Amino acid sequence: MIDSHAVQDMLRALDEFGRAQREIGARLARSMDLPRAGIGILRYLYATAEPVSVGCAAQHLRVDLSVASRQVSALVDAGLVRRTVDDGDRRSRSIELTDLGHARVDELKEHITVLMTDMFADWEPHELSAATDHMAALARTIADHHNEPPASLQVKETFDAKEPV
Repeated sequence: MIDSHAVQDMLRALDEFGRAQREIGARLARSMDLPRAGIGILRYLYATAEPVSVGCAAQHLRVDLSVASRQVSALVDAGLVRRTVDDGDRRSRSIELTDLGHARVDELKEHITVLMTDMFADWEPHELSAATDHMAALARTIADHHNEPPASLQVKETFDAKEPV
């Protein structure tokens, strides 16, 4: 059984990590004159290498559709993303990187690599590898359980339907 203090320590560490991630994102966005909130969508579109719906991007980033839609609009306005209409279903719209968007993500990847290499210059390769493995395990665990209520909060019906409630 996991100690509740260990859980609280994990929550504090996750909060700190989230703040650090936002700071890195803000730093990168400022240095590259990109909308910070759209960096995730840019990287996702680059990785998929094909048009996707805004809904798929929202689901991948685990944000509300309205949030992803606003981020996409800012990226479209910046000329980094284009919206396309499906010829088979004119109601269906997709998003994809423009040539400028591809070039900017290439620059972003280089900026991230330089920044992270500098940040972790004092780490040993095995330390970085272990941290990577732990973060991947955390992400998998959280993703696997994000739609399930904790067992302690699940209500089970244990009464006989014939007995008065």
